[in-house]
Amino acid sequence: MRLRKRRQCFPPCSSLHRVDEDEVYWRQKKGDEELEWTHSSTHVISQLAQYLSFMIVANAMVGSRSWIGGLFNRFSNRRNEKFLDYPLTPIQEQRLQKLQERLQIPFDETRPDHQEALRALWHLAFPNVALKGLISEQWKEMGWQGPNPSTDFRGCGFISLENLLFYGRTYPASFRRLLFKQDGNRATWEYPFAVAGINVSFMLIQMLDLYSEKPKTLPGFNFIKLLGEDEEAFDVLYCMAFEMMDAQWLAMRASYMEFNEVLQVTRTQLVRELSLEDVHKIRDLPAYNLLYQ
Repeated sequence: MRLRKRRQCFPPCSSLHRVDEDEVYWRQKKGDEELEWTHSSTHVISQLAQYLSFMIVANAMVGSRSWIGGLFNRFSNRRNEKFLDYPLTPIQEQRLQKLQERLQIPFDETRPDHQEALRALWHLAFPNVALKGLISEQWKEMGWQGPNPSTDFRGCGFISLENLLFYGRTYPASFRRLLFKQDGNRATWEYPFAVAGINVSFMLIQMLDLYSEKPKTLPGFNFIKLLGEDEEAFDVLYCMAFEMMDAQWLAMRASYMEFNEVLQVTRTQLVRELSLEDVHKIRDLPAYNLLYQ
């Protein structure tokens, strides 16, 4: 196991700000200045060139699946389109409600089932190492901020632990690869795995607008369609997002203090994938390939 230097406290997921899908791009061009989207040909050409460059880099990370298909269709969509009146099918409504109920469950360290879930997560990560207790310095080896993991769940709740468990059980090779930072040239100051996972959960919840009665954005609208096809769509999307975040981390040669920027770029990439017109199942998303590399 690789030993990592003692680090500062990781920013809690509740401190993250919502990021517009083009915010990183515009920061690079004109700082924090807010610019209106126009339909001038010069601006569109500039946007297409930037997006094409981004996708070529992403394609190098993911593999054979084309990231460029549907490019012009995506840009033809109105960027501010709202989906306020679309009807939900009975199965979509049922599954969205069930997912939203999961969001309302806080992590409770006194509940036996929550305690057992933590122990199960430890066993997935370190099957040959006995856990000394639910409060132990051992937890720091998984990337929790302190000896008591329950203090890191504020702002996200039990669903973030469920996401980590699903990741470890469904894609164990990918889970362990990220946990132990097995790929690429890693930074001296690495992101802590477990707390990063909580932040990924929070980012997805905000991006998909899951606290609303129903999503009002194109990515959220498309996600509901995917959820209607697969009840585990949110959990699978979480695993993909975690892998995407790690791939961006390596591509950007980021270190600890740049985690929020990496997460913002990951969000932008997810928004673009969830805006594709030829995605009908969660496993149709290009980034799904990352789980098997």
